[in-house]
Amino acid sequence: MFSQSLPSNTRYTHWLFCLALGIAVSIAGELPSGGWLQIPLLSLLWWRLSLINTTHFLPHFAGGFLFGLAYFVVGLWWIFISLHDIGGMNAALSVAAVVLLSAYMALFFGLASALGKKLQHRHIFLSSAIMAAAWVLLEYLRGQLFTGFPWVGFAEAQVNGPFAAIAPLLGGLGSTFLVVWASMQLSAWRQSLVRTSIPIGLVLVLMLGLNQLRFTEAIGTPISVRLIQGNFEQSLKWNPNAITQQMRFYSDAIVEKAADLIVIPETAFPLIERDLPSDALPQLRAFSQATHSNILLGLIGIVPSPNGQLQYSNRALGLSPSNASPYYYDKFHLVPFGEFIPPGFQWFVNAFRIPMSDFARGNLMQPPFHIERIGEDSIGAAITICYEDIFGNELASRIRNSEAPVNLFVNITNLAWFGQSQAPSQQLRLSQMRSIETGLPSIRSTNTGITAVIGPDGRVLQALPQWTQASLSTSVQGFTGKTPFVVWGNWPILSLACFLLAFALLQRRRF
Repeated sequence: MFSQSLPSNTRYTHWLFCLALGIAVSIAGELPSGGWLQIPLLSLLWWRLSLINTTHFLPHFAGGFLFGLAYFVVGLWWIFISLHDIGGMNAALSVAAVVLLSAYMALFFGLASALGKKLQHRHIFLSSAIMAAAWVLLEYLRGQLFTGFPWVGFAEAQVNGPFAAIAPLLGGLGSTFLVVWASMQLSAWRQSLVRTSIPIGLVLVLMLGLNQLRFTEAIGTPISVRLIQGNFEQSLKWNPNAITQQMRFYSDAIVEKAADLIVIPETAFPLIERDLPSDALPQLRAFSQATHSNILLGLIGIVPSPNGQLQYSNRALGLSPSNASPYYYDKFHLVPFGEFIPPGFQWFVNAFRIPMSDFARGNLMQPPFHIERIGEDSIGAAITICYEDIFGNELASRIRNSEAPVNLFVNITNLAWFGQSQAPSQQLRLSQMRSIETGLPSIRSTNTGITAVIGPDGRVLQALPQWTQASLSTSVQGFTGKTPFVVWGNWPILSLACFLLAFALLQRRRF
């Protein structure tokens, strides 16, 4: 089959080209103008795959798969740091884990590429839309199957690209659709420069218009915020002396200065709530009441499991000036292997040597944390822990179905697991995309960075340098309202994708 689709002397060059493009597109996504750069680079992939003179499934799947394999290995290499440097796993096994995860992710790229090629239309505009539809459908599945892992997709790079403006209407998948469509259009410029460039130009003009739309509006006056970045090494997380030092630092930093909202990172108090020093929470509660400060901190909670036994949870605990009972948010979307053990994989966790790696799952619908203010209505903050802010459809569902208004996001996370890698900047872009999708600002409090405040348009307003022990004092404006994406979720873009694929299938059968 391969010999019929490619000359034997160019076959290996072709596959190497796909691998090289995967590396280039992944690296481009990390650059300041990555959302623009990825489009012409992707067009080279479609051009290269067009040289395969067959519509057979396997060659196009292989090209997309090899592209995806290189793309994800480069984009996810930081997992090696958490497995080997922090977790103590054997180096060879750690490399194998990164490659296997990347290969699994690449399956979706390969399937999308093959499906789009199989259903291609003779008209370039429709053919581009069909490939984009296939890509959107497989990207959606990548974010759903086996708890989902929609990391380093094309959408988040669009916070620095031309197609972010579609996200409040169609979400990140809408941005992904336009990236694939535009790159496919661009790949066919030799056939007809006019037919390929004019549609792209019109869509770019449309994006300029959509940029002027606002679906949410400011509510009340800005709140004062303090975000505390401790910069504690992950390797010291389970050292008793280091735990004491870390908790003392955060406790002292909290009471150093009042603010409407004071936030410390995920598991900044790395103990079970009942094992905290007896005076830890009472002192913070007294400070909250005396200064009218709302405090949000990360620790380890305990919840009853279905079998009646107690189980750990990754928890955010909130203290409000007028409420004697603390607010609890228990993480809903758990990390496979790190926070829950898939059936049959206890051996993997044992090799990784993670303490407390089987957490209880909180409910998807948990109430927002109410940030109380003197003389004004409270501000509702939807809490996310760790990588929960990469699941845009879940966050839209939480806002849509919340009984209390949600006016901003607060994410607490600990990225010390991933060392000095691109993981923090990748998650920052994902948080930016969530703000664009929902029209709500985001606050990020992290252990080692990137601690930041993001506006409702996705722009980073303020940030602390990484790998520094510091505090960010600023003000944040709450917003109210719902974008079309919050109201409808992914249904419009998925319906469009399914319609295009069904149309392509009917056309193929007709001819």
